[in-house]
Amino acid sequence: MPGTRLLTGDDLTLEDVWEVAHGAADVGLSERAVERMNAARALVDKAVRSEHTYGVNTGFGRFVSREIPDEQVEELQLRLLRSHACGVGEPYPDEVVRAAMLLRANALAKGYSGSRPATVELLVECVNRGVLPRVPSRGSVGASGDLAPLAHLALPLVGEGEAWVDGELVSGADALAAAGLSPITLAAKEGLSLINGTQFMAAMAALLLVRARRLAQVADVACAMSLEALQGSRTSFLEAIHAARPLRGQTDSAANLRTLLEGSAIIESHRWCSRVQDAYSLRCAPQVHGASRDLLDYVEGTVTVELNAATDNPLVLLEEGQVVSNGNFHGQPLAFGLDALAMAVSELASISERRVERLVNPSLSEGLPPFLTAEGGINSGFMIPQYVAASLVSENKALCHPASVDSIPTSAGQEDHVSMGNAAGLKAMSVVANAERVLAIELLAGAQAVEFLAPLEPGRGVAAARAFVRTRSARLEDDRSLSADIEAMAETVSDGALLRSVVDAVGALR
Repeated sequence: MPGTRLLTGDDLTLEDVWEVAHGAADVGLSERAVERMNAARALVDKAVRSEHTYGVNTGFGRFVSREIPDEQVEELQLRLLRSHACGVGEPYPDEVVRAAMLLRANALAKGYSGSRPATVELLVECVNRGVLPRVPSRGSVGASGDLAPLAHLALPLVGEGEAWVDGELVSGADALAAAGLSPITLAAKEGLSLINGTQFMAAMAALLLVRARRLAQVADVACAMSLEALQGSRTSFLEAIHAARPLRGQTDSAANLRTLLEGSAIIESHRWCSRVQDAYSLRCAPQVHGASRDLLDYVEGTVTVELNAATDNPLVLLEEGQVVSNGNFHGQPLAFGLDALAMAVSELASISERRVERLVNPSLSEGLPPFLTAEGGINSGFMIPQYVAASLVSENKALCHPASVDSIPTSAGQEDHVSMGNAAGLKAMSVVANAERVLAIELLAGAQAVEFLAPLEPGRGVAAARAFVRTRSARLEDDRSLSADIEAMAETVSDGALLRSVVDAVGALR
């Protein structure tokens, strides 16, 4: 089917996750995945008959030594979901839950878990038909995967728990019925296979990484606009300068700035001015933006592997003919990645706020009216948006304290080191949203400031960005509340609409 992502367990991409999470694509199972799942299921069935295997016919965690009679093997899986579904707090955003459903289905499709194809097909159909489990966001320590969140995600499959259908929160059984689906009875190991994995951490990381990559490019756009408004120099972005320190992120950011500023009459008008150097927030933007980009490269390396990883325990190793306990469920790689992502994005916002300060401060802006208003006194102009940016940046500093260096033992010491990856993801979500708002403020202030330099026109990229800003926010003449304007611009940063308008004008950015 057009727009359907066929899961193999091996080739899911960040773009796939984004599109499915935002309802732009459906999901299906490949024939290869079905074949591997059937083979793995046969191996699990053999293990049930012939040996004691963790989570198949034993208890969980500290109860690993408790043997489960054959007649209770299926009941064990159902009780596992019920016992582990004790998360608390506000639910994850819808897109995170959909992404986690996709990632769990893809992990099971890989054929290392022993789940039946019918079970995975039901999960896939819940994605396609809009059955969205209600999943509280607090309760995972990110060690044996995201146990509590994934248990809440899985309960509707057996007709329990809660799920949204068409915007209404109903029981899991009613949600399935509304979508024309029927609940399943779990077979041996299937409950454990549904909850033992890193999929909520990975879902947050994948979606936030897409937004962070956009933020890195938007930071270049906003910087170019501020540079124009502050009548700065583009000399600091010369290719030869960055070739002398060829860090990839720095080189790409500088190249973007050269592209965005191309054709600027504003810069040309002050080519021979007496200013020797711009402030660091302008002159060193490629170095700072680039460092964030390089950190995001590290995060992407981890996340792209995790999208197609087998993170279950035990794992069904088909070639070896074994069902083996292991530690692939541990979330430490993602916990580090999510903390690093938050740091990278926080710095993009931090340097952006400093540019906003230069735009509104008459002691620093050299010619622009105080707070970017023509009638100061009766109007405050962009005075308070700078306060808002400062507040968000300060909040981000606290949120960037790493969760991944923390640990607390669970399960009576059996699980004695945990990753806190879920906490890292929740913090990173706040940091990214805050940063999008800070960049939105710089874009609004930059557009206002550049217009004070008319009739001189900025470079093509900046002109395109300014024109786009005006489709979401009218020029500020007399004071009005800018809350809605900031949120509207932040949304265009997040969903990529602003970048698309700039790319249409100047071509692809790095």
